[in-house]
Amino acid sequence: MKLYLNGCGRYPAEQALLTFFPGERPEYPQEPPEGDRCEINVAMRNEKLICSCLLVRGGESYRGKAAVLRSRIVDEVTRERYTGRVVKLAFYRAALASGIPYPEWGCLTGVRPAKLMAAYLREGLSPQAARGRFSREYYVSQRRAALCLDAALSSVEAERSLGERDVCLYVGIPFCPTRCAYCSFVSQAVEKSMGLIEPFLEALWRDIEATAEAVRRASLRPVALYMGGGTPTTLSAGQLDELCARLEENFDLSALREYTVEAGRPDTIARDKLETLRAHGVRRVSVNPQSMSDRVLEAIGRRHTAQDIVDALELVRSVGGFDVNMDLIAGLPADTAEGFGATLEAVLRLAPENITVHTLAMKRGSRLHLEGGPLPTAEEVGGMLSAAMWELSAAGYSPYYLYRQKYMSGGFENVGWSLPGRESLYNICIMEELCGIISMGAGGSTKLVGPGGRLERFFAPKYPQEYINGIESVRADKERIVEFYGV
Repeated sequence: MKLYLNGCGRYPAEQALLTFFPGERPEYPQEPPEGDRCEINVAMRNEKLICSCLLVRGGESYRGKAAVLRSRIVDEVTRERYTGRVVKLAFYRAALASGIPYPEWGCLTGVRPAKLMAAYLREGLSPQAARGRFSREYYVSQRRAALCLDAALSSVEAERSLGERDVCLYVGIPFCPTRCAYCSFVSQAVEKSMGLIEPFLEALWRDIEATAEAVRRASLRPVALYMGGGTPTTLSAGQLDELCARLEENFDLSALREYTVEAGRPDTIARDKLETLRAHGVRRVSVNPQSMSDRVLEAIGRRHTAQDIVDALELVRSVGGFDVNMDLIAGLPADTAEGFGATLEAVLRLAPENITVHTLAMKRGSRLHLEGGPLPTAEEVGGMLSAAMWELSAAGYSPYYLYRQKYMSGGFENVGWSLPGRESLYNICIMEELCGIISMGAGGSTKLVGPGGRLERFFAPKYPQEYINGIESVRADKERIVEFYGV
């Protein structure tokens, strides 16, 4: 869609476009406005910041307007925030006038809607009042507002449990047995890159040393450690043993409240690996089916069956001592509402402590995006998610964190569900930006969080060979941790 912007930047308009018209991509023509388009004008008038939106589709014109009091704008940060808000709201109203279905998330386009709800709770609003205000201000459905409230309550509780120097650690292992069709994460199939594992680990040891030194100098306290990827259990038991040992040798983990490893793929889970992880204090693992349909698993390139998932979980339980998370994805190719329902029933029979229900996101780097193919409709995906909400609630699970992504089917969300007292602290902290997330490994994203919501991010090279070649730069970047926390 052609976008003509006056008085605002591209970001909020693009976010709104991708949310309300996911099949469109932004264009910025230089010629005067014509044809199907969106014209957005933002200006200060009569003590208000006002946005007007003209949307032209199929020769028909639709208009939307939004405003905010000038008194709320006290600096450049608030100006940017409120400009984005009125742009999205005006775009939303014009889009609704054009006949798009009422979005479950209203005019919200951001990744972390629970942060907005949590802000209301911190202002002193009751949960009921916060949910009502959230629905009114952002036009969010009651059902999504209820999900968001549960996540916000978990966030506020987690925040109260954290000290000002508490941080989470992340270790990224960018290898998998094979690459799934929906995946855009930085991971390489070991069948093509087995020779990179050892040099990658050698670089990782040096990264761990530099990171631990910075954490010590900044007087930070790790409270959660999460090993993801990729699939960390692609590594051998011996490699996992050395990795865990090096983390223990370099970091003070005495205050660690949570230690998680994404076992993920059942074709990487073995007794010796589980026993190794258990011996090093790992207490949470993921066994992620995505689907319990063999037909769907084949369609997404997973080289295992639903029975392999059952067998892997039995093995985890026989070793003992682990809380288990299982990921499901609504909207996968070859799936149906009935098939997704059967997957959910099968997973509930396995009784994991956590179940994360994702909505398929058509990520640009994925094979699904590149090759295309038939997928369940947004309406069908909505039905899958509604059924999941009902079934999980009835089984005693509660939503405790959620987030949204670009290119999500139906503009829905990903939600982590947990049995009482089994929530993942790391998942809450990273989604709600409650404390610093300090990363090691290829593709690692370090996000430092300071007072007043001050943030700083830096990234490691994405691919294993780039990470190996650039390890000196990766190590040097860790000095930014010390500088940020002002020690």
